Amino acid sequence: MNSTQTGYIVRLLYFAIFGMVAVHIFGTVGYMLLTDGKYSWFDCFYMTFITVATIGFGEIIDMTSNQPARILTVVIGILGAGNLSMLFSVVTVALLETDLNGTLQRKRMEKQIKKLKGHYLLCGFGRVGRNIAHELTSTNRHFVAIDEERAILEEYKEKNPGLLYLHGDASDDDTLLAADLEDAKGVFAVTGDDSRNLMIVITAKQLKPEVRVVARCHETRNMEKMRKAGADAIVSPDFTGGMRIASAMIRPHVVSFLDEMLKSQNNLRVEEIVVPAGFIPKPIGTLKLRSANYVLLAARERNGTWQFNPDKDFLIKPGFMLIAMASPVGRQEIEALLIEKLS
Repeated sequence: MNSTQTGYIVRLLYFAIFGMVAVHIFGTVGYMLLTDGKYSWFDCFYMTFITVATIGFGEIIDMTSNQPARILTVVIGILGAGNLSMLFSVVTVALLETDLNGTLQRKRMEKQIKKLKGHYLLCGFGRVGRNIAHELTSTNRHFVAIDEERAILEEYKEKNPGLLYLHGDASDDDTLLAADLEDAKGVFAVTGDDSRNLMIVITAKQLKPEVRVVARCHETRNMEKMRKAGADAIVSPDFTGGMRIASAMIRPHVVSFLDEMLKSQNNLRVEEIVVPAGFIPKPIGTLKLRSANYVLLAARERNGTWQFNPDKDFLIKPGFMLIAMASPVGRQEIEALLIEKLS
């Protein structure tokens, strides 16, 4: 609500209050004059009040043979009802248009955020951030969006009611903590400003050194700075876009395959699943990793060695990384199967 609207509502509120006070003064004085002072000022005021409030109590002032007093009661009832309706309407509009509704919404959202575990913090909700949000949503991953432009967040939430967001500076300690960085799995620093992304990386790593941070970088000369600041991965949209354009020319069928995979009804992705601690080492063939929802492609050992299309005798151990082309359901199936084999 802008300042012009606020001023208009305030003026209406003052007018309604003034009208209500005027009706009570008018009625109190009117009853006193029309009854020749037979009743006290309080009785006259009380009669006016119960008439305006439509409480329906019996007549405090006897108007059996006092026609002018009855006419006054009718006038007070009409004026009072009108003023009362206006007052309630203005107060209702003021409550809805002020930040009260927004405050309640933020409180609910903060409670939902506190319940998250293993979620992602999406710092920057411009075009890149919204594309990341779409990918996270498509693969059933929870996230909290953070941006200084409230309008962008609220516009997206209108179309996606499940969005959890915080309005604020993602490079501020309190904002990241409010987004539950402690329980987060990773942080995306993807604002349109390299310096802001650098500050987000530094802040996130200071608060939680082990958290994985992926940063967006426009200028390639800034990539080394972000790496030294602690970014685990740095992506330059301009560089990546150039590589994609080149690939579309020289290896079009590969690009077409990847595009079709992303657009498939099952939301197929090349996923990575970590073998959890406590897993009893065993040949991969004993796990019976077969499903219509995923295809196992490779395994990465703790020392960095890759085993592509591993055979059934390949021994998997805690800390290994399994690479599979899978739908969100397929990824969850593999995770559940590994958890079942924990010691």
